[in-house]
Amino acid sequence: MGIHNIMEELVLSELDKICNSVKKDNVQDICLCTQCRLDAACYALNRLEPHYIVSSRGILREEHFDAGNMQKLVDITSLVYQGLKQVGINRRPGFEHKDCIEQKSDEAAAYFNIPVIIGRVFDGRSFEPVRGIDIELFLNDSPVKMKDANWQNPFRLIEKNEGAFTFWPVSIPAKKAGEQKLFNFSVKIPIVDALPLIHYFELPVVSEKDIVNSLAMNRTHKIADLYVFDC
Repeated sequence: MGIHNIMEELVLSELDKICNSVKKDNVQDICLCTQCRLDAACYALNRLEPHYIVSSRGILREEHFDAGNMQKLVDITSLVYQGLKQVGINRRPGFEHKDCIEQKSDEAAAYFNIPVIIGRVFDGRSFEPVRGIDIELFLNDSPVKMKDANWQNPFRLIEKNEGAFTFWPVSIPAKKAGEQKLFNFSVKIPIVDALPLIHYFELPVVSEKDIVNSLAMNRTHKIADLYVFDC
């Protein structure tokens, strides 16, 4: 659509400045890993009014945020710093907190860009969201490598997730763009004193010229809700 929220650019720019400054004297032990930076950016953006422009006019953004908007810039700086501190206090559990390396295109002619896989797990007796277990994604019975360090496999279900899990598999090389292939995935859920529950599903994907590293709602695949007993 060519629409862009310039607040994202301003927040990310300020985030880089603050993180570079904090690195020199990190007395508060603020985590500066990729995931915590992104969480801090989301913290700030969720508290700022968006400012949309047409991308082709992005060069004019300085006219929107010049000295006359100094208070807005001060607010951005304050929220980014608050976000870093809050995220540092409430760090994501079960995460290595290290910088992620985005998957890059190599000599492959094309790639199967697997969509984000989304699902939820409920207790079959109480119908409450399941928590405190690890769910693992497999492709042809082998654990699936994720897009980057921001995505984990196995995925730990915690209370805040409300039974929801997400996976974003790494892009898979293809022979040419436009090739369609059916991928056989499965999710494995541990069961106390019993064999794990395994849910199988097929996912058709058409190969593309380049690797996709940006999230989009039209690139998600939701599997049916899962119900387990004695988890």
